[in-house]
Formats: sequence, structure tokens, C-alpha cells
Amino acid sequence: MAVNKKTATFEEALERLEEIVTQLESGDYPLEESMKLYEEGVALSGLCNKKLEKARQKIVTLQQAEEEADGQDE
Repeated sequence: MAVNKKTATFEEALERLEEIVTQLESGDYPLEESMKLYEEGVALSGLCNKKLEKARQKIVTLQQAEEEADGQDE
């Protein structure tokens, strides 16, 4: 199952990445196909990392806003 890297959710990308890992670990694919799977996996890993970083940044921003609001209440 290919994943559209522009519209994929984190969960979809992670699910596909897990499929790729399973396929590569099986050793049932010829070298050329394995390389294609590996390349797709690297791209999906980067996508997942970007989405996690974006979520982390949002959490930090929300925490800072909450701290600022708490400081104004005092």
C-alpha cells in the first residue's frame, strides 16, 4: 500500500513504515525491490519525524502560553 506523502497522517505513514520493515526483514525480495522499499522507508521515516517535531513544537507553544496566562493571573 503506497502512501501519499503530502496528505498522509502520521499513523498512515507509520503503518506503511512498519509494513516495509516487515517486508525487508523477511528477506524475500530481490535486491532492487529491497532498495526501493528501503528508499520509501527512509522517506516515510523523515515524514514521521517532521510530523512529530511539528507536534512537539505545538505542545511547547501551548505550554508557554499556559505559563504566561498563569503568570498574569497572579
